[in-house]
Amino acid sequence: MNDPEIIIVGSGKLGSELLAELPHLGLLRVGAWPPASHHQPAIVIHTGSGRALEDVVRHCEASTSVLMELATGSALESRATSFPLVLCPNTNILMLKAMNMIAGSGALFRKHPVKIFESHQSTKTSVPGTAVSIAQSLGVAPTEIVSIRDPQVQQEELGIAPENLERHAYHRIEIGDDSTRLLIETRVVGSTPYAAGVASIIKAIQANALDNRLYHIDEFIARGWL
Repeated sequence: MNDPEIIIVGSGKLGSELLAELPHLGLLRVGAWPPASHHQPAIVIHTGSGRALEDVVRHCEASTSVLMELATGSALESRATSFPLVLCPNTNILMLKAMNMIAGSGALFRKHPVKIFESHQSTKTSVPGTAVSIAQSLGVAPTEIVSIRDPQVQQEELGIAPENLERHAYHRIEIGDDSTRLLIETRVVGSTPYAAGVASIIKAIQANALDNRLYHIDEFIARGWL
């Protein structure tokens, strides 16, 4: 696929950020849904609530476009498609690699006490997909995840700078007890890591001929594409 058009579906925070930032990351043919042509192959990035998803699927079927699904818990996860579908519930490449590492080694720590904490902006009410994925890898029930939304706690105890309170993702894993403890902390601030990750995934799609099937983003990592 040579330099295809990139179509962003969704007018929320993430969709708006991608429209603004992807051109600065070397991807020049970026536009908003709906596309000018329903026959030209493209890379379609779905960041929306799902209202346009069926129209997006029909477009990808008709144009043999690649669909990147950025939503967590997408209805497309269990659906057969006639086009390449890439599920990317997280687009931060370093975080994806860390999650892949934890998933591959999680069973080693299941006999030890594990606590998982996550912090996001106070307006986030959806299920923290990254934290849930980490919990599943470590054998922790999602209901045991400690969520932090208090800006004062985020600043004073987690060290989140005031300018990043409205755009951050913080996770801390504690394994062990008071005598021996392993701490894993991840910290993502601002929008740049997500846009840069989307750009890297797009370039991996452009560089590799994808089959008409479902790809989890972990497969891209396992194949060394990211």
